[in-house]
Amino acid sequence: MALGAEENGSESRPFAGILSDSKLETASTEERRYRTIWISDLHLGTRNSQTRYLLDFLRCTESDYLYLVGDIIDGWALRRSWYWPQSHNDVIQKMLRKARKGTQVTLISGNHDEFLRKFGRQQFGRITITPQAVHQTSDGRRFLVLHGDQFDNVMKYARWLALLGDQAYEIALTVNRWFNHFRLKLGYPYWSISSYLKHKVKNAVNFISAFERTVVQESRRYKVDGVVCGHIHHAEIREIDGMLYCNSGDWVESCTALVEHLDGRLEIIRWTEQIPPESAEPVGALAEVSA
Repeated sequence: MALGAEENGSESRPFAGILSDSKLETASTEERRYRTIWISDLHLGTRNSQTRYLLDFLRCTESDYLYLVGDIIDGWALRRSWYWPQSHNDVIQKMLRKARKGTQVTLISGNHDEFLRKFGRQQFGRITITPQAVHQTSDGRRFLVLHGDQFDNVMKYARWLALLGDQAYEIALTVNRWFNHFRLKLGYPYWSISSYLKHKVKNAVNFISAFERTVVQESRRYKVDGVVCGHIHHAEIREIDGMLYCNSGDWVESCTALVEHLDGRLEIIRWTEQIPPESAEPVGALAEVSA
């Protein structure tokens, strides 16, 4: 896969990927330093991947450890039809650059990029590819890090249904993309209608709750203090039965990341909320929506 170079000068300009030059002055230019960053469910290779927001997040943040917690490249979608614009190359290039500069990058395989699982645990250059990992925070807590599809009964026992649901989900995300295009045109900030509806539907709420408890129960076997996962596109930090459950969310709906501060404190970052509403209109959004 050919990797493209990032745009000249974009490294020092936060939000350069999503903001027009006339609006850059209103955006924050603060570089944020964390000990650890977890991001998941980027779904590169789909039109619904929020690469403009993601690139700006990667440009504005630095960390000692970066965990890519599964579904980074959407192999399911790429098998159906090839879609790989320059911005998706830029995301890969940015991660490789972070690794070259000293960030310890760990890629956890998910169900959409399950082709990586045949490699087991391997070191490719400065990036570690593995099905799961254990991370120790600065305050001594140990966290199991894995994608989480292993605990999804639909994935385990009805794969055909999961594939069908994935296509329906893509349609919902496409509606969400159009909805936000016109919403931003009217001066309103990004808001995920698909995420809102998902968490208002009783069955979806029950599925999320059951998934969280299953992940926690299974993680106890590893003698850890908590677990970090992705998969269900719902960012969360909460204690379940004495264990800390953390989900880093996604970059197709909510644009969220889980971060560890230098003192070991964990926090969910909702990146679209970091951008002033008057500055949030993507450059060339109509062209990407119509592609």
